[in-house]
Formats: sequence, C-alpha cells, structure tokens
Amino acid sequence: MAEIAAVVVAAGQGLRAGGDRPKQFRAVGGEAILRRTLSRLAEVPAIGAIQPVIRPEDRALFDAATAGLRILPPVAGGATRQASVRAGLAALAARAPDIVLVHDAARPFASRALIERAIAAAQETGAAIPGLAVTDTIKVVDRHGRVGETLERAQLRAIQTPQAFAFAPLLEAHRRGEREGRDDFTDDAAIAEWAGMQVAVFEGEPSNIKITHAEDFMRAEAMQAAQLGDVRTGSGVDVHAFGPGDHVWIGGVRIPHTQALTGHSDADVGLHALVDAILGALADGDIGTHFPPSDPQWKGASSDKFLAFAVERVKARGGMIAHLDLNIVSEAPRIGPHRDAIRATIARIAGIDIGRVAIKATTSETLGFVGRREGIVAYATATVRLPWS
Repeated sequence: MAEIAAVVVAAGQGLRAGGDRPKQFRAVGGEAILRRTLSRLAEVPAIGAIQPVIRPEDRALFDAATAGLRILPPVAGGATRQASVRAGLAALAARAPDIVLVHDAARPFASRALIERAIAAAQETGAAIPGLAVTDTIKVVDRHGRVGETLERAQLRAIQTPQAFAFAPLLEAHRRGEREGRDDFTDDAAIAEWAGMQVAVFEGEPSNIKITHAEDFMRAEAMQAAQLGDVRTGSGVDVHAFGPGDHVWIGGVRIPHTQALTGHSDADVGLHALVDAILGALADGDIGTHFPPSDPQWKGASSDKFLAFAVERVKARGGMIAHLDLNIVSEAPRIGPHRDAIRATIARIAGIDIGRVAIKATTSETLGFVGRREGIVAYATATVRLPWS
C-alpha cells in the first residue's frame, strides 16, 4: 500500500487579513483555522503523516491551536511559500512517502472527498491539482490599465490546494529550484511544470475557499454556520456542600475561602454544570454516566478533564460549541472578582473565544441552603451546533 503524507504550509504572517495574529491562528466557528485544516487531513485514514510548517515565533500559538491532533512536530518555514514547502518536504525525506499532498493552512473547508480525489489523481498521474472552471471573463491588461488580450475562459482553471504529487520528483524539483536560484514559483504545480513534470487537473470544490482578506472571515463564518445547522441547547445543574478546607474550585479557578466544597472529584460546581449542559445538548448522558463517583480513578480529579471530554464529544460529531452560559449562586465567596479568570479558563479548556463564555453570579438573598452558607449551586446552558444527520 502506498504511503501518503501531507505538508501544510502555515508559515505566513497573513497581513492582508488583518487581526492581532496570523490568519491561520484566528478562529472560524470558534476553532482556529489551522486546527480545522489539519483536522480535515487527519480524518483521512490513508494519510499517514502530516507535516506542518510554521514560523518559529508562532510556536506557542501553534501548540495552543493543535493540541491533541495526530500530526508531526512543526518545522520552521522560509521567507517564501516555496522555501516553506521545501522545508516540509525535507522533513519528510527520511520517511520517503510515495505521495505527498501540499495544502494551504488557510483552506479549512477542503472536504474529505476532495482530499481523497487528490490522492487518487496523484497515484494515477504522478502530479495532480484541483481546479475550478472560470466563469468570469478574464482580460490581460497593461500597466496603464488598457486591455491587451481577452483569454478563452474554456481553457482556464482557478487552482486550489491540496496539490498532490509523487514525493521524490517533487522534492527533487524543489531542490533543483534552490540550486538554480529559482524561489519565485507561486504554487507547487508551477515548480513541477518547470522541472518537466506533467500536471493533471481534477475537479476542485467551490467551498474550498482560501481565507486571505478580512471579508473572507465573514464568508467563512457563514459557511460554517450553514454546515452546522442543527442547533442544540442543553442545561446543567450542580450542587456541592461546604466542608473543611481553605479554597474552592469554581470554573477551573482556585478561589481562597474559609471552607472547601466536598465531592468525589475537586467538586468544581461550575465545570460540572457545564459538562452536563454540553452532554445534554448532545443527548449523551450526564457527568455521572461517564465519570461515576463509584470509580476510584476520579477521586480528587481535576474537573477540567471532564469539560475537555465533553468538548471532544462535540468535536467527534463534527460540531462546535457556540456559547456557554454559567450562573453561580453563592453567598460566599464572591465570584465577581474572579469572573474574567473563570471565563478565560473555560474558554481555553473548551477551545473557544472568550466572547462565547458568559459568567453570572448572584446570592440567594440569605434563603435556603445557599443562604445559610451550606453550599453553592451552579446553573449552566450550552449552545451546540452540529451537522444535520
């Protein structure tokens, strides 16, 4: 069986897209673009190795965006796209795969069917690229803006990635380009053509857009929303009583207090309510179903593990968490001073933007067990988007 690998080019700065970070690390649908792109490739069983290429200064962003994915450690890219692809190919040289796919990090909507078509086309031809028929009239203009020629659009294609090649010839083409000082090719098909390879074109996908400009993010969000049209809402409630101790855990944050909350795990009333809310949206049992208090392995366990588990259940179904809303009812300790830390912690665990996490706090006006300072109760609501089944 042929060995398949992929190089994902994520070493650009993405300046045209704006924002406070390179575009590949910005979120679409609550998930980093790079993670979405890598996940699409990782879902294809035929691909045995995925080699990301990044800027070294983006390593922290990369690690945060790709935690848990089945990928190789990143390698440093170069000053041009061509140099970055060459670095990725060189990193795969010891594996010597039969076929390599080269894909742009900023194309997060490539479908599994498109990726598998790329592999099949490369196995058949040795070099294949996805393309779309051009529907607009294309004209060549001079530097004064005057039309010099109208091209026959029946012969034109708008080219996408992933582009797929026999590995050894593509690596040699890149090495030859480096030796001869050619570092100006805009895609791998161009350098393959220059090196004498015959490149075939197979059918691309209109939805396989490349996110380049700020307005592309709005289009990408709309596409994501259209794909995830099954909107679910779940609710969760959790209660824990006070016992001896000097702090409580709420929303993943350690808050000093004259008592502790008691429970089998760390008794994080906020995270427990959120877990039940997410599982409720999935109709997937509750926290006790998956983490029974009778199981000693969860004794004293940190509840961030439970929330991460619930989040992965959403991702496993191809969905996303759209919003988390948590309400804490407590006479003491006061939650307000810790609100932003709790929001940030939940956002990090859930892998979503902090703007999708709401924390509210109130007292019970001295009524009931909360009013008597016997414990704390949390109410949570989770909004989840899933693909239509």
